[in-house]
Amino acid sequence: MGISSTMRTNGSDADGINELVVDLETRATKDDHQALRLWLRLLSCNVRIENHIRGRLRQDFETTLPRFDLMAQLERYPDGLHMNEISKRLMVSGGNVTGITDQLEREGWVVRTLDPSDRRAVTVKLTETGLKRFREMAVQHEQWVIELLEGLTRDEKQSILGLLRKLKTHLSSLSVASPAPRRSGPWQRRR
Repeated sequence: MGISSTMRTNGSDADGINELVVDLETRATKDDHQALRLWLRLLSCNVRIENHIRGRLRQDFETTLPRFDLMAQLERYPDGLHMNEISKRLMVSGGNVTGITDQLEREGWVVRTLDPSDRRAVTVKLTETGLKRFREMAVQHEQWVIELLEGLTRDEKQSILGLLRKLKTHLSSLSVASPAPRRSGPWQRRR
């Protein structure tokens, strides 16, 4: 399936938007289940927001979103976090956390220390320089998110928050087995 065959007009339903956008949502048709179309729209919005933030972090701070996310976790815990805890919080592999931590440590933004109560565990924490740099980025990050969501009124944002809270509560109540290793996303073709 080539790009031209996946191009559809998104949002031409009741929301009144009618523009040509090629993204995750373009694979859905009006014949697809409403839940599938909603899921793809949520993914599409998330990807667009993340891509914008990734670009701005790269452009303005010469850093990446994964590095920012790791620093954000550490900023909340001044005494630091164990590597495995960072991995759980970021929902990535320990190898990913190790690689990002290596980079941040070389730049002097984080330090690793052995946990005195468990010599197998390593604690990572922000340095003063890292904390200062993170806070500079966080101020801008917040502003970017505000700008990205300016297309919604305060009441619309509140309504979406309420609906997503309801969805999150429902999803949390479901009993799901541990996920299998991810091979590819739902929008990618299998080989």
